[in-house]
Amino acid sequence: MPHSLIINFTPLSPISPIYLKGRHIHALFLTLVSHVDQQLGNSLHHSQSDKAFSLSPLQITRKNGNHNNLKWTHDKSISPGASCWFRVSLLDDTLFGQLTQLWLNLNPYQPWHLGSADLQITSILGTPQSTQPWANACPYQQLYEQGSETERTFKFIFATPTAFRQGKYDTPFPTPESVFKSLLNRWNKYSSTKITDLKIDSLFPSYFDIKTEIFTDYRSKFIGCIGNVQYRLLGEVACLQIKHFNVLADYALYCGVGRKTTMGMGMTRRLIN
Repeated sequence: MPHSLIINFTPLSPISPIYLKGRHIHALFLTLVSHVDQQLGNSLHHSQSDKAFSLSPLQITRKNGNHNNLKWTHDKSISPGASCWFRVSLLDDTLFGQLTQLWLNLNPYQPWHLGSADLQITSILGTPQSTQPWANACPYQQLYEQGSETERTFKFIFATPTAFRQGKYDTPFPTPESVFKSLLNRWNKYSSTKITDLKIDSLFPSYFDIKTEIFTDYRSKFIGCIGNVQYRLLGEVACLQIKHFNVLADYALYCGVGRKTTMGMGMTRRLIN
C-alpha cells in the first residue's frame, strides 16, 4: 500500500540554508530509518536501483494554506520555532511495515538533526487532511478498483522541478509519454496488479501553464518544469485503457514522476477540477 506521510517538525535552533538542500532531507530520512532498523537504513543508502520512496524539499507552513507552490530553495535561515514539514512517500508495503515502530514510538522530546540544527518532530500525518493535500494512503488494489473508466482528462501539478531522462540527457518537458511511462514503471514495480499495453499515442496535451526552474544538489544542477499540465484521451479508447490512465494519474501523488524524486524533484499530484 503506498503511503504519503507528512512529517511536521519545529527547529530548536536556526537551520542554515546550506542544510536545506534535498540531500540533507534525504540524510534526515535515512537517519530516522536507521533509528529503528540500522540494516534497512544502510540498504536504502547504498541501493543504486529505483528506490521505494520519494521525498519533498523542506517546507515552511504557510498561513494561506497554499500547498501547490512548494519551495525547493531557501535563501535565509529558518528560525527556531517555525512550523515546518516535509513529505515522505513509501511505495512498498514491506518498507512501511519495517518502519511501523518509528511511527508508533516517536519520542517528541528526542532531538533530531538537520546539519547543526536540532529538530523536534511534532507529528506525522498519514491520512487525508483538508489543509494538507499531500497526505494520504490507499491500498494498490483499491487504487486500481476505483480508477474511472469514463474520465478522459488528467490534470497534474508539478510542484517541484520535474525532469525526465531522454537517452543520455535530461529534458524538462513533460510529454504524455514521459509522464505516464514514469508512472507506469513504478506502478508495475511495486503493485501486484500489473498494467500492460498502455496506448499512450491516444493521449495529447490539452492545456499547459509551465515554466523551467533550476534544482541544485551538491553535485550538479538540473533544469526541470513546474506548473500545471492537462492531458486528454482522444478518439476511440477502450474502457480498460481509460481506467489504466486514471489509475496511474491517481498514483502520481505517491510516486512522483521523473528524475531525483528521492531528493525532492518531481513532486506531482493530480488535480480534480
